[in-house]
Amino acid sequence: MSEDLAPTAPETRPGLIRRLYAWTISWADRPGGSWALFAIAFAESSFFPIPPDVLLLALCFGARKKWARYALICTAGSVVGGIAGWLIGWGLRESVALPLLNAFDSSGAVRSQIEGWYEAYGFWGILIAAITPIPYKVFTVFSGMMTYNLPMLILASILGRGFRFFVVAGIIRLFGPKVRPFIEKHLEWCFLAFGVLVVVGIVALKFFH
Repeated sequence: MSEDLAPTAPETRPGLIRRLYAWTISWADRPGGSWALFAIAFAESSFFPIPPDVLLLALCFGARKKWARYALICTAGSVVGGIAGWLIGWGLRESVALPLLNAFDSSGAVRSQIEGWYEAYGFWGILIAAITPIPYKVFTVFSGMMTYNLPMLILASILGRGFRFFVVAGIIRLFGPKVRPFIEKHLEWCFLAFGVLVVVGIVALKFFH
């Protein structure tokens, strides 16, 4: 994959995060890129700070015809990792789950948001959390701590994370490198806007039911 097609880390990232970002991207040029994508998607669901989207982008830019394969691998890794995250929250609350959550959500704001969505919308609240740019690891580990329904979590993760990754890869397949600046600058906001639309739609359905 040519250097000009690889996503670049924002200049504001701290040193450790920048190194992890560069390490993640480097797998796009190595033979085990697909396995690394699965592993990173798995790890990001419970503790790894770099989202798998960055490697998914790099792999798709380098081999656009494999976009669906990469999106499927990323989805599978994320869903399996989400189950692991749930189990961490459920079985290792004090020793592992709370330190992890405090590291990625020190104020507890994300946890409060997830809890509010779950109480208000049930399955749809979990689906919203899976699509929007909140840290997925906070979502999965906290779900285990709160003993949210695991099959519901798995289904929402398949739909939500699958939607996210197939949209990212599909955009690259359709538009190629020219869409890279838009993706790097605006994609998270697009997913956030979509999540807001889902909430509005659910509220409207309940109101008019």
